Amino acid sequence: MASTDTNYNYLLKFLIIGNAGTGKSCIMHQFIENKFKADSAHTIGVEFGSRMVVLGGKKVKLQIWDTAGQERFRSVTRSYYRGAAGALLVYDITNRESYNALQQWLIEARNLASAHIVVVLVGNKKDLQDDRQVMFLEASQFAQENDLAFMETSALNGENVEETFLKCAKIIISKIESGMKHITIAEWIAQQKDEIRNARMGKTQDSCKTSHPHKLQQLGNELQNEEAILKHKAQKKH
Repeated sequence: MASTDTNYNYLLKFLIIGNAGTGKSCIMHQFIENKFKADSAHTIGVEFGSRMVVLGGKKVKLQIWDTAGQERFRSVTRSYYRGAAGALLVYDITNRESYNALQQWLIEARNLASAHIVVVLVGNKKDLQDDRQVMFLEASQFAQENDLAFMETSALNGENVEETFLKCAKIIISKIESGMKHITIAEWIAQQKDEIRNARMGKTQDSCKTSHPHKLQQLGNELQNEEAILKHKAQKKH
């Protein structure tokens, strides 16, 4: 389950992007809940979760947004790129079409989030080796040519799932500590409030159809907690 720990050094927004059916939701559930969600349906709009990890002695909260891969939801999911520090770009090693779409997804992430967003290329369904359509070397070369880290994972058995998220987080933190501008918690809260407001009011095309009310409420509650933490930290300084 997502951690409720409120004491952390970094808050990082992650996206999971790629074609529908590549196992994006299963990757997120495996990382957050440490189990495979066999009945996972195609994501409608976005799903989200969070987990606390410790890297180099520092607590890092990962806010993870799992986006729908279908074209009809793209207008909704594009609005969630803002403020993302990292992205897992997922394809299915048994599906050539999902691999061929990677360049388009990568361009979109760098245009809508940031040209400097940290992207890890993820070849999922590693457990289905006999059905493989994309060779490891081919994907590795694509990653090198596009300045991406690269991992193959299995959401089914958990192989390399945690390592992939941690790899992405480590690269981001290294860049932040080297001087890269990072979104503050206050800025992140403001952005998420805007996104919730737009979804509830239907300002984003199809957002009313694709945003689950209970998910919006869950995120709203988490934002209230983050604001309370921020105010508490500010009061302690005075």
